[in-house]
Amino acid sequence: MNKRTIPILLTTLVIVLTTGCKENYSNGEKVGTLIEFAKKGVIWDSWEGRLNMTQTGMNTGGDPFSFSFDNDRSDQDSLVSLLYQAQIDGWKVKIKYHAVWGFKNFFSNRGETDYFIDDVTVLDRDFSNVMKRMVDGDRSGRVVDTVWVVIDKSQIKP
Repeated sequence: MNKRTIPILLTTLVIVLTTGCKENYSNGEKVGTLIEFAKKGVIWDSWEGRLNMTQTGMNTGGDPFSFSFDNDRSDQDSLVSLLYQAQIDGWKVKIKYHAVWGFKNFFSNRGETDYFIDDVTVLDRDFSNVMKRMVDGDRSGRVVDTVWVVIDKSQIKP
């Protein structure tokens, strides 16, 4: 190799990696209940959480969704307090997030994960307190979920 080739390749690699960073690599929403929400970190403290995702009112069998609050933003105190209360009371929440890619969070200075919270909406404040409502005298009931059952008559044994 030529003596000039290595510096040119290294410069090209650095340029590609730094310009290939993306702030909004993906955007999305997740629905579920919080199973962990805490402030942690070794050098940079950040709010980290894990969401047990639900689908049509039931827990899914997959891994929990891990997320962070962006340390570069200072307008998230109300969202942090809302999620903290949601964890304590077992509320069902919808989390809007965006993911970063590349060197945007290389040193984990913004948070432990690359998924950062943009908004939180409480969907059900009594999601995990069905028995509490019955004890309090509310026996009116409500539709939580709909399940369709299909019976194949050819599979029924006489």
